[in-house]
Parts: sequence; structure tokens; C-alpha cells
Amino acid sequence: MALPEYEMIAGARRDPAQTAITNIPVIEESAATGEVAALYDHFRTHFGRPDVPGILKCFATHPPLLKQMMDLSESLIFAEGALTRKHKEMIATLISAQNLCPYCADSHGFFLRVHGGTAKTLDALQTGDLGSSGLSGAEQALLNFARKVNLTSHQIDREDVNHLLQAGWSEVQIAEAIHITSLFATFNRVANAFGLGSQELLALYANVAGTHSREDALVERNNS
Repeated sequence: MALPEYEMIAGARRDPAQTAITNIPVIEESAATGEVAALYDHFRTHFGRPDVPGILKCFATHPPLLKQMMDLSESLIFAEGALTRKHKEMIATLISAQNLCPYCADSHGFFLRVHGGTAKTLDALQTGDLGSSGLSGAEQALLNFARKVNLTSHQIDREDVNHLLQAGWSEVQIAEAIHITSLFATFNRVANAFGLGSQELLALYANVAGTHSREDALVERNNS
């Protein structure tokens, strides 16, 4: 199950990922043994990414949790469900930006772009401009709800749900939005507390997209 975002990382990166300096030591790939080494190997071969991301290394301090998080990623986060991958990445990017998590905001901003999110949509999520024309009316409603779940979940009531139903979202989609929002609130806190820095994946996307644009322009010029 090679993910398109991981295929891009594999194709664009030539050097092995550098060891990160974190607040709490994580289990690096070179130091992994036993169950953790096997899980890391499964991740690389199954998802098609050449290196194990830092957030998984944080969970590797407790191998059963690492396995559960990998299963959760495959079945809910990196999968089409009641919500599309694009909408899940919109929520993940918004919540990560709200929670000031550079690691997750960069990673999921990159994933959003790979899954069809425009630069305008990304900017709206990064800045919290949920009235942006880069978002549809239904998306604005969903993202405002996600923001409320993240910041003031104790104030959520049936009226909030009814507003989303009127905007065209189903109760199953609303439930999934709550799950994604809440999970990323957790991931943000883990990444920040462990001290994970940005992977600079959005910069990688810009470089790859720029290269493709230049190649397309060259082909066009040669064919004219």
C-alpha cells in the first residue's frame, strides 16, 4: 500500500534522514531491535516510505502502542472513510496549526497538497481563515466545528451537529471529524513535548512541483 505522499518522499529524497535531537530520546531506526525493528521494517515496506517518521519513533518507547498507532494510521488516518483523505488532511492541518505543532502542520500540509488541496486552501488552514474562498461552504462549516472540538469541546451541543447536517454532512462523517480532530490534538502534544521539529515536507513539495513545472514548460517549448 504505497501512499502517493510517501512515493514522493522516496523519489525526492536521496540522503538518509538525519537523527533528530529531541527532548526525550526516541528509538532511532539504527538502534531498533526486536519487535520495534520488525514494526519499523513493516512500516517501510508496507507504506513505501524510506524512513520511519519521528512521530512513530515517539510511540516506539512502548511497542504495543507503536503497533496500535500504525494500525490506526492505516485504518483511519491514511485511508478513505466517511471523510475523504483530503478532508481529513484539512482537519489535521488546521488543528496542527492551531496547536502550534510545526512537525504535524508541515507534514499534513504536505499530505493535503499531495491529495489535491490548493495553495489557497493550505494558506486558509495555516492562518485560520475559515471564511476563505479556498474553502467551500460545507468545508467552512466542518472546519469551524473541528476548531470548536479542539478548543472548546465542552461547549459542543446538538445545535452544532444540526448545523453540520444542514451543510450536507452526515452524522457518521461528523463522528469521524471528531475522531480525527481529537487524535491530532493528541499527536500535536506528543510531537511538541518530545521536541520534534518540522520535516520540511512542504519545502520538498514546492521543489518537486517547481521541477515538474519547469519540465512541463520545456516539453511545451520543444513541441512548439
